[in-house]
Amino acid sequence: MSIFPEYESYDAVGLAELVRTRQVTAPKLLEAAIERCESRNPAINAVVHTFHDRAREFSQSCSGEALLCGVPFLLKDAGADFAGEPTRRACRLFADHVADADSTLVRRYKQAGAAIFGKTNTPELALAVTTEPEVCGPARNPWNPDFSPGGSSGGAAAAVAAGIVPAAHGSDAGGSIRIPASACGLVGLKPTRGRAPSGPNAAEGFAGMSQHHVLTRSVRDSAAFLDAVAGPEPGDPYHPPSHEGSWLDALLHAPGALRLGLIRDSFNGAPVHSEVMRVLEDAARLCEALGHRVEEASAPLAPEQLRDCANLIFSAHVHADIQARCRLLGHQLRRGDVSYVTWRMAQLGAESSASEYAAALTHIHYIGRRMGEFCSNYDILLCPTLAAPPPRLGMIDMNSEDIKRYMEITSLYTAFTQLFNVTGLPAVSLPLGRCAEGLPIGVQFAAPQGGEALLLQLAAQLESAQPWTGLSPIAGASA
Repeated sequence: MSIFPEYESYDAVGLAELVRTRQVTAPKLLEAAIERCESRNPAINAVVHTFHDRAREFSQSCSGEALLCGVPFLLKDAGADFAGEPTRRACRLFADHVADADSTLVRRYKQAGAAIFGKTNTPELALAVTTEPEVCGPARNPWNPDFSPGGSSGGAAAAVAAGIVPAAHGSDAGGSIRIPASACGLVGLKPTRGRAPSGPNAAEGFAGMSQHHVLTRSVRDSAAFLDAVAGPEPGDPYHPPSHEGSWLDALLHAPGALRLGLIRDSFNGAPVHSEVMRVLEDAARLCEALGHRVEEASAPLAPEQLRDCANLIFSAHVHADIQARCRLLGHQLRRGDVSYVTWRMAQLGAESSASEYAAALTHIHYIGRRMGEFCSNYDILLCPTLAAPPPRLGMIDMNSEDIKRYMEITSLYTAFTQLFNVTGLPAVSLPLGRCAEGLPIGVQFAAPQGGEALLLQLAAQLESAQPWTGLSPIAGASA
């Protein structure tokens, strides 16, 4: 008999309310999650490290008044340190790395009552749009195990879609929350730059392009986790527009009639699949039916502007990161230490000059200002999340030496996401369609700086009009 058979019927907010009202205990929720992890994870390889006993100790003392009291939770194995546990980043160079302190983000999750019991799969150094690392093996999409759950927060997305946890931590430097959210039929919000903390050991990621948040099944869970962690820490390089009150409370209010800019053409020049366009058109019609005004729009930039500067910045940071680790280990980097794609990125970073890096930074800030002006014409931008349906496993190989082909395929999955990392604008992927093979297709909505409340309000309205929370690859499954 399954522990707490109703577990998957509740989102994180619902589970916390059960604990708060003493209808179920926090330890029982944790055991339900552990049971499901042990039975379902072997088929999807979403969770790569667990610390059940530490989570059990935490759940025994969990306060019933905390926002997320007793909610089982998982961390991505990159960008979130849990003291005393490894952060391996799916990379041989970090195989022995054990965190000596909690990340600020993790401390805030704990303070909110989340019962963290493991780490999720990610590609090497969280650098790919699929999750197929050599050291951990591929994560699989619960909708169809022959397909990727996306990346780089692919393990997190697979764990949520499989019903192991209602929400899981992710990070997003080029689409790494929104890409797997689209591939796995989830809600994936990338907040405004600086909204969630990255410290204390890292002030920012990839020149401010990387942001932390969660993958969830419901909109209100995304809002609740933002309430739990949002806010700067001393010394942060970015301070987003302030938000008064609670994002969860903001969902009590309808967004009103909005002006939406509909973008069909990808930002990097990648072709857009016909099934993606069909789902986008359906989403636009749904928005119009809800009373919103949808207008055709085109972003004010050429494809190569975004692609070239982002690649240089990523490569420079990859090189610096690897070199810092090698110095700590007293180790000279060898080709076999990392995948071929990571190796080539590190080489490009080493070959780039400081002035080239400075020029790339200047240019992404220029793009940000142009997009800021463009966004002032609309309340929300509406576009695909991905330019293609989820890829099959093996289609995107970080050990491929055909870098041109690798980048062409990758561009299909960052075609609409990376711009919002470069500009720091908030964007969310919502599960509003399916492709012919039955896999989810997400639609992306973006707002001006600090516009998370409006995004979440519109998302909640769409969720109510076209519910997706009951749609699951494990509907009716037992643990």
